[in-house]
Amino acid sequence: MQSVPVSVDRSSSEPLQRQLRRGLIAAIHEGTLQPGQKILSSRALAEKLGIARNTATAVYDELIARGYLESLPRRGCFVAARGRSAERPAGLKTVVDWDARMAVHPSRLNHIRKPQNWHDYPYPFIFGQVDRQLFPLNAWRESSRDTLGRAALDWWSADRAVDDDPMLIEQIRSRILPECGIYARPEEILITLGAQEGFYLLAQLLAGPGRRVGCEMPGYPDSRFIFELTGAESVPLPVDERGARISPGSNLDLAILTPGAQCPTMTVMPGGRRDEILARAAQDDFLIVEDDHEGLVSFSGEPSLKSRDRDGRVIYLGTLSKVLAPGVRLGFMIAPEPLVTEARWLRRLVHRSVPLNNQRTAAIFLAEGHFLALIRKLRAAHADRWYRVIEHLPELLPGFRTPDPCNGGASVWLECPEGVDARVLNRVALEAGVLFESGDPFVPPEQAGRYLRLGLSLIQTEAIVPGMRKLGELAAELAAAGPGPIESAELAQSLLQRSG
Repeated sequence: MQSVPVSVDRSSSEPLQRQLRRGLIAAIHEGTLQPGQKILSSRALAEKLGIARNTATAVYDELIARGYLESLPRRGCFVAARGRSAERPAGLKTVVDWDARMAVHPSRLNHIRKPQNWHDYPYPFIFGQVDRQLFPLNAWRESSRDTLGRAALDWWSADRAVDDDPMLIEQIRSRILPECGIYARPEEILITLGAQEGFYLLAQLLAGPGRRVGCEMPGYPDSRFIFELTGAESVPLPVDERGARISPGSNLDLAILTPGAQCPTMTVMPGGRRDEILARAAQDDFLIVEDDHEGLVSFSGEPSLKSRDRDGRVIYLGTLSKVLAPGVRLGFMIAPEPLVTEARWLRRLVHRSVPLNNQRTAAIFLAEGHFLALIRKLRAAHADRWYRVIEHLPELLPGFRTPDPCNGGASVWLECPEGVDARVLNRVALEAGVLFESGDPFVPPEQAGRYLRLGLSLIQTEAIVPGMRKLGELAAELAAAGPGPIESAELAQSLLQRSG
């Protein structure tokens, strides 16, 4: 039986992947593994070391890319006859340890993940994607064609470094912001690559080591990650039936809130709580970032927190991507002029201006009235789909619980019944053609497997009931099967067969 040339120490703080990679490289350098020698398969190595196979596979893939190993089809993996290390003078360091060099590892965060082939699923309960049946493609095509005209081309084809399209600024100022109860001067508006870039710019300008940033829990993970990567301390803000709570003496420098539709519960913060938080911000001297991710398509009717702001403490982040399409990557920041000025010059250091051709196309789309017409269409569709879910929830998904009160929006947040782990349900549901979003990235680790999110922006209304029915049947079978391994393929297959 082939021996294992490396070992791992589970008590060490060093990641297993790094230990394994370092050990294999050392074995090759020391001659324990000889050029041309066949090595254990990733599966066999993982079993012998008691680690996950994907850890061993990732290390093998990296060492193949570096020239230490080579994979031969149908034969296996071998120590390369001439690794890159043999081509360098003796004594020189041959491999860069990128794990050690990285100051941060964003890829290791618990990101929101979803299959990229969501259009292949008959029941795609996912959030934030464009419904091609609702999008006015011809109107967008005409706006794009006008953008290619000589007058527009002369504007957007130039290197303007820090400028935004004045036509888009004016359309946002005059058509979109009044819908949110906001009135701003052009100097207080900055175009961003979606609201996501707004978070990044604000994190760089307002956060950092020694700063305390209040983040809703449960809450949008990306905003929390972005601020934590600056070295700021993330302070969990509990969420109740009225939205986020900020206690006296929290000693915050900044609070990130989603009052219009709390992410992910969709709870709408009532006026009384909004006034309390604004008063708290003034008393304790902290700023607020309002992430109005649902504002333009919300059918709750509640104006923005920014509309109540009298002290200039609320920084508003809006997005056009939830209306147009995520790939358009257009958002905007509304803030006092001094902050917008610094954000504009910081943006220049990252990528200069937001693509001006996209800005002009969106501006024309707005000016022609297509944008607001699309908003009305989306609001109606989302309301129809949301009411359809709520109406059939007790019958088709018994035991699943919604927040109380359950506010409408483009998604429904559900807590699983006793005996149903959302991670196992997700695995089984994918095989059955039902795609929903895991709740794990939004909640603390100790609540993993407890929640899921049904997104409604893409799924067609007529597919909601059959999709919910199938999901409910799988959940019932899962509860009846009792607890089992989360990654058990046998359990998944068994449930699928029993549910038909």
